[in-house]
Amino acid sequence: MIKFLSQIFRLSLMRRFAQSVREDGIRVALAKVRQFVAMRWAGGAHSSLTEHQDLPAQQGPQGSYLRGVWAQLAQAEAFHPSAPSLGKGRRFVAIVGDLNLPQCKKYRVEQLAAFWRSQGVSCDYAHYEDLPRAVRLMNQATHLVEYRLQSNAMTEMLRYEARRLKLPVLYDIDDPLFSVVAYETYGNMIALDPWLKQHFLSEAPKYLTMMNGADIMTMSTPGLVEHAALHSPRPVFMRRNFADDATLEDGAAAIARRVDGDGRFRVCFASGSQGHEVDFAEIAEPLTEFILAADNRRLRLLGHFDTKHLSKEMVARCEVMPFTDYAGYLDNLAAADCAVMPLGDDLFNRCKSAVRVIDAHSVGVPVIVGPVGDMCAMVEDGKTGHIAHSAADWRSALDTLAADTRARKAMGRTARRTLEAEWGGQAAPHIIAPEIIQWVRE
Repeated sequence: MIKFLSQIFRLSLMRRFAQSVREDGIRVALAKVRQFVAMRWAGGAHSSLTEHQDLPAQQGPQGSYLRGVWAQLAQAEAFHPSAPSLGKGRRFVAIVGDLNLPQCKKYRVEQLAAFWRSQGVSCDYAHYEDLPRAVRLMNQATHLVEYRLQSNAMTEMLRYEARRLKLPVLYDIDDPLFSVVAYETYGNMIALDPWLKQHFLSEAPKYLTMMNGADIMTMSTPGLVEHAALHSPRPVFMRRNFADDATLEDGAAAIARRVDGDGRFRVCFASGSQGHEVDFAEIAEPLTEFILAADNRRLRLLGHFDTKHLSKEMVARCEVMPFTDYAGYLDNLAAADCAVMPLGDDLFNRCKSAVRVIDAHSVGVPVIVGPVGDMCAMVEDGKTGHIAHSAADWRSALDTLAADTRARKAMGRTARRTLEAEWGGQAAPHIIAPEIIQWVRE
């Protein structure tokens, strides 16, 4: 408890709360605190800032950290350096981003850094609020990637420094956080407090401001690329999430720890955030019919899910696994016989990536997905999983997987092999647009 309280009452978080009070009002600020504390207690809301001491006062919301340095450079007539040295093939990509969400940090920052290193390009990253580290990396860099940043005093100061250093700037994001229309039509919003939707809507222009100040942009799915192009004139390209070496190793370890043999058929539904009960409703009827059709069938719920949306009969057939770390999540997923991944058909979901498919296939579990978002691009229907277009398709796919244990396990092994061969960190057009490689190489 003492450790938990020390993580909550940190100076950097107190400053963030004070800033929210000024910008959003006390009601919204307190609601943010309640949500953060609940997620922290459940094991979520991790921040890379927990690895550091609280930031000194000059790194607060006023964004004054570099002003002294800039003043000295200006007075010495040394404010404008030459462009970064690209001689002898030297390349250094600095990634500065919002690293507070573990899944986002893993798929959009850590694996991108590993990709560039595999290509012979130096790369490192920093949380945008860790200003000493961010500035140090930028002064070493030849290229800057900004991940999931919104316009505020600190990010604008960092962007100013990037332009002073004449760094080419790429902006990366993996959700349509910049889109008012995506949030206004997002079905999952009905499961959240109304203030949260209003907060997201008020934040959208701040993301678009950062996007429009970059030279080029990358998005995680074709749908998100298309939608971003409606909002910004900047060139936009795709960099899909992929199965990096760490994911494949963690998946193999979860497979090795898997224990078979209790005779139950488990269907897994994973939810990494609140509101996915709305997606679950897309398949509630055929899934309920399937689970209740045989005594040995179970629904395994991972992460955030309110079981009040289920019948008493279904609740009795549920295995509820709370939010946990990534290794624990993969262990719980590996114990399932298949994973279902429905999405409601709305603009926000059409931009969704296939990270859940990556996770399931890394532990050799076949999936059933709908046609919304980018998941079906990673599923070979009938070979590594099933693509369901209707309630009848969902029920048929579940029946097929339950009917033949040997075929189901073979499908899981094929899914794992395909993930290794086709969806790893390779410089292939379906993973990363050639223009991004060229942007760094030139």
